[in-house]
Amino acid sequence: AALQALDPTGRHDVVVNLQGDLPALDPVQIRAVAAALETSGADIATLAAQITDPDERANPSVVKAVVAWDKDGRLGRALYFTRAAAPSGDGPLFHHVGIYAYRRDALTRFVGLPPSPLETREKLEQLRALEANMSIAVARVDSVPLSVDTPADLIKANQYFARKSPT
Repeated sequence: AALQALDPTGRHDVVVNLQGDLPALDPVQIRAVAAALETSGADIATLAAQITDPDERANPSVVKAVVAWDKDGRLGRALYFTRAAAPSGDGPLFHHVGIYAYRRDALTRFVGLPPSPLETREKLEQLRALEANMSIAVARVDSVPLSVDTPADLIKANQYFARKSPT
C-alpha cells in the first residue's frame, strides 16, 4: 500500500524495507542490502552477521540465516531462516538482520501470497518467500545493529540513545 501511494507510476524498481525494530541501523548496511539485490539478481536481499556471542546461538529471539555463501563468504543464497541453532555441527552461525530489499514485482508477488506452513510454524515471514520459490540473496555484514525484540532490548536501546543524545 505504501509503495502504491508513494510511487503509483512504478518509477522505482527496488524497495528497501527498514524495520522499526532496528533503530540504530548503519546507512552502510542499507547500501549493502541494495547492492546485494543488484549484484545477485535475486528477488529479495537481506543481511546476516556471524554470531559471536555464545548466548545468541540458542536464543529464539535471534533469527538465524542458513546461507550457501560464495567463495569469498560475503554474498550468498538463503537456504532457510530459523529461531533454532542451525545448521548443526561445527562452524559459524549467522544472525539475520531484518532489513530487506525487494524488486518491485517480487514485493507485489510476496504480499499477495498467503502465509505458508513454515512461516506459520517458525513465525518468520521470509519463509513464505522461500516456500514460494523466491530467491533471497544474503550479504554478510560485520556486525548486527541494535535490535529491539524484547523488553530487555528496549532498555538497552533507551540507554544507547541516552548516550548518543546531546546534553
